[in-house]
Amino acid sequence: WTTTDSMKNARWAHTATVLTNGKVLVAGGTSNIGVLNNAELYDPSVRMWTTTNNMNSRRYYHSASILPNGQVLFTGGTNGNTLMSAEL
Repeated sequence: WTTTDSMKNARWAHTATVLTNGKVLVAGGTSNIGVLNNAELYDPSVRMWTTTNNMNSRRYYHSASILPNGQVLFTGGTNGNTLMSAEL
């Protein structure tokens, strides 16, 4: 194991998705401050995290699926209520 740069936000119950460009998209989850809608990208070539666009909905325990066109589909989860929503 090798330590890398830390994420910008502590979180759990999030998703981590390897994108077609090799970066890792971490989105949503929950933390000591509540349910999150923010997202971060990890670039393994430079071992650094950067923030990226927020999801529309705050969610944790959700699913993330990479689509053939490279987009990521986020579905379900909870924010205190069970979510049926989906977003790209």
